[in-house]
Amino acid sequence: MRGVLTGFAAIWAVTLVGYLIGRYGLLGPGGTTVLARLVFFIATPALLFTTLATSSLGEVFTGALAAFVLSTVIVAVAYVGLAVVVSRRRDESSHGETAVGALASSYVNAGNLGIPVAAYVLGDVSFIAPVLLFQTLLYAPLGLAVLDALAAGRRPSARQWAALPLRSPIMLASAAGLAVAASGWDPPEEALRPFDLVGQAAVPLALLALGMSLRGSRPLAPGPDAWHRYTAVVLKVIAQPALAYLIGRFILGLSGPTLLAAVVTSALPTAQNVFVFAARYGQAPGLARDAVVLTTLAAAGTLVVITTLLG
Repeated sequence: MRGVLTGFAAIWAVTLVGYLIGRYGLLGPGGTTVLARLVFFIATPALLFTTLATSSLGEVFTGALAAFVLSTVIVAVAYVGLAVVVSRRRDESSHGETAVGALASSYVNAGNLGIPVAAYVLGDVSFIAPVLLFQTLLYAPLGLAVLDALAAGRRPSARQWAALPLRSPIMLASAAGLAVAASGWDPPEEALRPFDLVGQAAVPLALLALGMSLRGSRPLAPGPDAWHRYTAVVLKVIAQPALAYLIGRFILGLSGPTLLAAVVTSALPTAQNVFVFAARYGQAPGLARDAVVLTTLAAAGTLVVITTLLG
């Protein structure tokens, strides 16, 4: 429980600093965009490269990861299905909101919040590594490909789909880090130090950008995107961990720390990277921002309940 509270306290402290920066205009009118682009193109690729290059791939495929992946896929598909039905009833179509909402309902904050939670609640940081690998190598590239296609305003050809990874620094850095890990080569500390220094800025800069975007925002305000916002929040905070429990307990036969790991990782709030992705491609950044804020607030309570019941 200490890890949950400590992790959330750090997140909100840095986000508050970002809000004050935006509130007083310290970085000018384009500060949020500049920070978001810096995180997307420079800091996050450096962080992912060092994380994957120094990770062990031997313990990736676990029961906890299987429950997490299945719950992620089910929740994302459920959101898309609900969005399609609601859009037809309202005679409207917003593919950008649908894509961002699907990510907001299922892409968890495994990086900065997941690590302290895994350390203090689960007692083993290795539980979070498979989640990071899945999101970095599979889920993020898929989401970025969809957002890239939507931003282009046309359906890409098969050749363009194949070339999408080459246009994303996040995908390229992840592939490079995975290649180093798979090769068995242990890079010298001196070679990785520049990547470490830059990568360490990814999480705080993303939180600062998120905080700066909160100026004038009203995450609980009614509006045309309210349905998308609240659906994503409910699916992320309640449906995904519930599905992880049901799948892990009754289908995969998990118990003890492994079952707790599956449910806790699924209950993590929406990652601020969803906001970074949405802001980068100009697809419903307000929805992503509000989902990050609301799920982070709500998850502070649900994680305590989960650890109390299962821990």
